[in-house]
Amino acid sequence: MGILNATPDSFYNKGRGSDVDAMLQMAERMLSAGAAILDIGGASTKPGQQLITADEELQRVMPAILAINKEFPEAWLSIDTYNAKVAREAVTAGVSIVNDVSSGRFDKEMLQTVAALKVPYIAMHMQGTPETMQLAPQYNDVVKEVHQYLENICTACAAAGIADIIIDPGFGFGKTVAHNFALLRSLNTFSTLGRPILAGLSRKSMICKPLKVNPEHALNGTTALNMIALEQGANILRVHDVKEAREVLIMAQWLNGSMA
Repeated sequence: MGILNATPDSFYNKGRGSDVDAMLQMAERMLSAGAAILDIGGASTKPGQQLITADEELQRVMPAILAINKEFPEAWLSIDTYNAKVAREAVTAGVSIVNDVSSGRFDKEMLQTVAALKVPYIAMHMQGTPETMQLAPQYNDVVKEVHQYLENICTACAAAGIADIIIDPGFGFGKTVAHNFALLRSLNTFSTLGRPILAGLSRKSMICKPLKVNPEHALNGTTALNMIALEQGANILRVHDVKEAREVLIMAQWLNGSMA
């Protein structure tokens, strides 16, 4: 899953806002490099970020969605949003997946909306909100608590009528570096939920802080953790760097004998 930010304030690879041509060029590069899904987002969820309105988000993402869907009609597009209105309009415009960092907590209409749209739904764990999540994240047992949260969300999604659910433990969303690595070490335990697992590790602080680098210099660490995520059962890697992630996937397949 390649990350396409239509935001002016992302933590890495600053968004292109209304620059549709730049978004198209990035989409083409990612698809050529082997991206299976393009995840388009118009609302930054980096630590300290305030939530934005659905209308502001739509102004940012809709031109890109319409242009990419027209240019690459066979591409799978995902909308990274916590607003039901955005999800609805994006799917109407050709998006195939809804990726919600709040798992329906920020918009009570989200689950019912996704169920009515009949598209897959990515539900993520986050402690707090983007504005507060990194102030003082605390858990008694981060793996157990995130697992229970996602189990509850899967139950709520199924009850709402969502058939296809993908789970995301939310690396970097209300977690310390130690919490993130505890989740990565135990990522295979989430397979008991019977849902595909998405791992979003790309250039995050759990890489930057131990290596003492900024996101610009976190590709090598990202590659290392992506391999571990795959070995721990991740089904989808959400990344800024598609070519390198695709190479990791091929190496993992050879390691496991599936390409021999």
